[in-house]
Amino acid sequence: MSRAILLRAAGLPLALLLGGCLGGLGGGKAPATLIALTPTEVPAAGTGSTGQLADALLVLEPEVDRKLAVLKVPVQVDSASIAYLADAAWVERPARQFRGLLAETLRAGGKRLVLDDAGAAGPAAHKLGGRLLDMGYDAASQSVVVRFEAVRTGPGGAIATRRFESVMPGVSARPQAIAPALNRAANAVAGEVAAWVG
Repeated sequence: MSRAILLRAAGLPLALLLGGCLGGLGGGKAPATLIALTPTEVPAAGTGSTGQLADALLVLEPEVDRKLAVLKVPVQVDSASIAYLADAAWVERPARQFRGLLAETLRAGGKRLVLDDAGAAGPAAHKLGGRLLDMGYDAASQSVVVRFEAVRTGPGGAIATRRFESVMPGVSARPQAIAPALNRAANAVAGEVAAWVG
């Protein structure tokens, strides 16, 4: 089976995976670093949750701007310029990965039934969504930044919003340093959101 078929089977669009990054990927080869978010807080094996749909929390995939709608890691070069990190790519869209990370972090709290599949959930009364504003690297400050504007809705149209941010300074501009820093920052934000949701 060819490499292209294997990549498509894994759900990684070849055109996005091999697209130009800062410095370019060139040569048609896969990036050396594929970045995945992994939760630091997960439910213990064998645990589960039950409850009524009216009390469940549905975690929605956050909205994103175009810079985060691709599999490349954005680099803020200056206040008006964005490039993409060379030789690195997300294994899956960052918004989708962040939703999964957030749902797992909330499940680890064990306080309520948490769903992340809108089709299976139906019209859940409690929803958590919002906009993923940033999940990338700031070249000027040599920092990784994750910024999330959370929107929580409840029964009767109740809405609450809050902005969360995690900045990891002192990160060199190498995929091997940026990848774990992105994971730490995303987990920090997810933990803060989980505490806010309660």
